[in-house]
Amino acid sequence: MFLTTGKVIIKDHVHKEWIDYNGHMNDAEYVRAFSLGVDSFMRLIGIDEAFREEQNYTMFTMENHVCYLAEMKLDEPFEICVQLLDYDAKRTHVFFELYGEDGKRAATSEQMLMGIDQNTGRPAPFTDDVFAKVKELAENYTPEVKPEEAGRVIGIRRKK
Repeated sequence: MFLTTGKVIIKDHVHKEWIDYNGHMNDAEYVRAFSLGVDSFMRLIGIDEAFREEQNYTMFTMENHVCYLAEMKLDEPFEICVQLLDYDAKRTHVFFELYGEDGKRAATSEQMLMGIDQNTGRPAPFTDDVFAKVKELAENYTPEVKPEEAGRVIGIRRKK
């Protein structure tokens, strides 16, 4: 049913409280869905609730760029997929895609996520186990060609 280019990390549907006065999914709810995607990504690489409590370590979103590509309607099923565009010892540059019914590519979210030592509130490298999972994910889900929406700059194009 869905066309995916990354690792599927969420399967859900558009909830009633996500619908706005225009009769479709509110823009803030796309961001909520992608935020849930960050939580799923963190669990995928080993940063779950127990890890956060034991290690006093988490990830923060440093930057986020959402592109709205198609409307999502009430109860419409969706999947969120993740690809890793880049990474280093403490950061991941991730690209999420939200797919609706019939493989409709409804939105994307490019994000920079950083590992944080919660004792100091400062950036900190991933543990070896987490870094190994990030590396494995990158080996399997880094696109050969950067998605069209990745690295975009917002601006009004002027005709010359």
